[in-house]
Amino acid sequence: MQLIPAIDLMNGKIVRLSRGDPQTAKVYCQFGGPVETARRWKEEGATKLHIIDLDAAFSTGDNLSVIAEITESVELSIQVGGGIRKIETAQKLLTMGINQVILGALAFSDPKAITRIQKNCGSETVIVALDNRNGKIMVEGWKTATTLGIREALEKFIALGVTTFLITSITKDGTLSGPDIGTLSLAHQFPNVKIIAAGGIGSLNDLVALKRVGVEGVVIGKALYEGRFTLKDALKSVGVSRKR
Repeated sequence: MQLIPAIDLMNGKIVRLSRGDPQTAKVYCQFGGPVETARRWKEEGATKLHIIDLDAAFSTGDNLSVIAEITESVELSIQVGGGIRKIETAQKLLTMGINQVILGALAFSDPKAITRIQKNCGSETVIVALDNRNGKIMVEGWKTATTLGIREALEKFIALGVTTFLITSITKDGTLSGPDIGTLSLAHQFPNVKIIAAGGIGSLNDLVALKRVGVEGVVIGKALYEGRFTLKDALKSVGVSRKR
């Protein structure tokens, strides 16, 4: 199981939100700026970063220059999401050196966009975000509900050739209250699908529980920035040797 530190960007700074509410934004700079923080996660053993452009998600701007700087400065696999509502935006990120784009609203409004991006940039470059609240998938900065639940969404996108999904429990995101094991267990029942879990991780025991579920990866944000545990301890808890 891969542990993926999160770098959520707003106005060029690293922030964490509670349940996706921009009014709850808390800035974290104890490790330096975004580039310095990315370097820290690499030094502590990360092999991948999870970057979300919150300004793009909320349609208030973007952090493309910061994302480009991170990409140029840190040799890690990077997945980026937030406000990718056009194929051109996704392709621009991928040509910048991003390894995977996380699609939410675009995947639901124009499913054919997935096929086009995969054809142009590679079959593994697309992650579909299944951000859910009360069983319904939410898009556009978690403000708009779709008509699909987790099971229906998985069936829809698996049929389009998607193999990796980011599943975030909105009600748990940023709360440190534990992951949505039920939903993640349901998703893991689908064969040949990689599930990345996000939302609610607050302890090493949460990581152990997610490993039992069988998820491919876990995005860890607030727990690392609030000092609930270190990335080194997290990797050790799930049996991953620290990268030297």
